[in-house]
Amino acid sequence: MSTPTEKLAAAGVSIWLDDLSRSRITSGNLAELIETRNVTGVTTNPTIFQGAIGGGGDSYSSQLSELAAGGASVDDAIFAATTDDVRDAADIFRPVFDATGGVDGRVSIEVSPDLAHDTDETIAQARQLHERVARENVLIKIPATKAGLPAITEVIASGISVNVTLIFSLERYAEVIDAYLTGLERAKDSGIDISKIHSVASFFVSRVDTEVDKRLKAIGTDEAAALTSLAGVANARLAYELYEQKFAEDRARTLIDAGANLQRPLWASTGVKDPALPDTLYVTELVAPGTVNTMPEKTLQATFDHGEIAGDTITGTYAAAHKVFDDLAGVGVDFADVTQVLEDEGVEKFIASWHDLQKTVADALAEATR
Repeated sequence: MSTPTEKLAAAGVSIWLDDLSRSRITSGNLAELIETRNVTGVTTNPTIFQGAIGGGGDSYSSQLSELAAGGASVDDAIFAATTDDVRDAADIFRPVFDATGGVDGRVSIEVSPDLAHDTDETIAQARQLHERVARENVLIKIPATKAGLPAITEVIASGISVNVTLIFSLERYAEVIDAYLTGLERAKDSGIDISKIHSVASFFVSRVDTEVDKRLKAIGTDEAAALTSLAGVANARLAYELYEQKFAEDRARTLIDAGANLQRPLWASTGVKDPALPDTLYVTELVAPGTVNTMPEKTLQATFDHGEIAGDTITGTYAAAHKVFDDLAGVGVDFADVTQVLEDEGVEKFIASWHDLQKTVADALAEATR
């Protein structure tokens, strides 16, 4: 009998772990998850690395001591430690990368969130990270802020694969797709092999429900209460509808015929925030071919233990998803404001985690020199 994660993979969903640490790499846990839980990639972010290095015990102490002795700055030390982890994870995933023709076996690393509103510096750091990790299966994460969009185009145009993160609205997602296609067109015109360029578009799910449900509770009507915990899934399903539409258009088909890859939708923030909801809600309700679901380990384990994978749960649901948003507007939820708040908060939270990480590493470097 197939496990739920095997069924999920058979339905066309790539399972990526939303976590990485040095101990996970060195203990063999990451390799075990590939073998037993159908994990085919890893995503990281500043919060994950802050937790890994801040709570990593002795895993990073030797390297940080060496960096301190060499006079490394805090940011240089973070750059060294995180890119080493990503490189080692990429090596573990290399067989998956080869077996899937480069579609999976991917490990993501994010540009500094301090650069979220600086296009030029984002481009420069994306190139630095790509060069430092020096693995074909790395994805450079760039946030889908207004300043991030031209950076995405420029980085794609230079032949670097990108994970576009912090997408909340369909309007911004359409701009992300355009940025990807523009980058591919420029890469093709430059003679770059566009079949080697991959991208995913990370659409955040649970945070949408958290913000919308807070507003529904404040509205306080029965009509509002009936819409609780429906927005996140509906928003993601409409993102998949947009994905199908955009990549069926002539512009995208011309590139695909020339060897380009689809920019796959990735469901991010899939750990439920409301304990009343099933742990697997944002897995079982978002099954469709050509998608990625990046899960924290708790969600991954819950999916393996009791996920009810019933095949494609997105295609054909678009009318119902549109109705959810009509009804949200009807009770007074301003979804454009919701998504702007979420984007701003997402950047701010990652900046806070980044600064916590800087403090953790600064303290470790100082301790190593005493």
